[in-house]
Amino acid sequence: MTSVSPNSGVTPGSFSAWMACARPKTLCIAAAPVAVGLSVAAADTGTFDFCVALATLALSLLMQIISNMENDAGYTKRKAERATRKGLPRATANGWLTVNAVESMIKVLIAVVVLDTAYLIYVGGWVMAAISLASVAAAYSYMGGKKPIAYTPFSELMVYVFFGPVAVGGTYWLQAHTMTLTAFLAGSGLGLIAAAVLAVNNYRDIVHDAEVGRRTLAVVLGARKMQKVYAAMLLGGFACILLLVAFNPSLWGTLLCWAVFPSALRLMRTLGKKQGLELNAVMFGTIKLEVVFSFLVTVGALVSLVAPLLSSLTL
Repeated sequence: MTSVSPNSGVTPGSFSAWMACARPKTLCIAAAPVAVGLSVAAADTGTFDFCVALATLALSLLMQIISNMENDAGYTKRKAERATRKGLPRATANGWLTVNAVESMIKVLIAVVVLDTAYLIYVGGWVMAAISLASVAAAYSYMGGKKPIAYTPFSELMVYVFFGPVAVGGTYWLQAHTMTLTAFLAGSGLGLIAAAVLAVNNYRDIVHDAEVGRRTLAVVLGARKMQKVYAAMLLGGFACILLLVAFNPSLWGTLLCWAVFPSALRLMRTLGKKQGLELNAVMFGTIKLEVVFSFLVTVGALVSLVAPLLSSLTL
């Protein structure tokens, strides 16, 4: 564990230390698929259960926090923190929190997740039980176990699956108790952009990851090819919404997300021109893109729901 920087401004064990470990700025990524799933389900099937929606959001946020904490503690346990890493500071690596304290907090949060999940399984049946088990396994295996997914080329794929089709589809299922191609396409659009966030992170840390033995997709493919993968993920996200509307024209409002397509193009062009810490701006720009994209899909789905009602009232 590295020593605490005298200029860090973070007191060991403080609230700020826990916030550094939980990374609350990433919670918008966890909330996004829930918002999209709820709005698409409401527009597609006319169903909305507030209590179930609240429990679904709580579960998504808690799983993100647990994943962040496991990631923080896992890197320190593996002594994988090097000076060449350009990402945000980790609480355990800087001595702000002990690994034991973080792992104890993870156990407390898991207990809350179990209670929340029990309710959602009661509502959603075996489908929700399968999603819950898979999500817990994925959250742990990202940095836990002998062969963490974070050390393989498959971490972007995992993010796509669990922050896209699984999260959006699971939310949709809990509201409508059915699964449709609409939910899958909406989830795929969001999941691809979420995977692009991790792609930037791994692209930025190619040197560091290679040093510590991480065989991320960026390390395996190299910088030039990873730039193309990043662009394909962003383009794919928007293409999924086009396919969604082609399949289900009643959700035409979701095309609002294309308003931020110029931002996606700028990020694609910028990625190859930045290095080191400069890439943090690209990563946060991609996070912002995902948040705005999901917000516009959510608003668009609600517009698609309300527009026919307003039209009938004016006739």
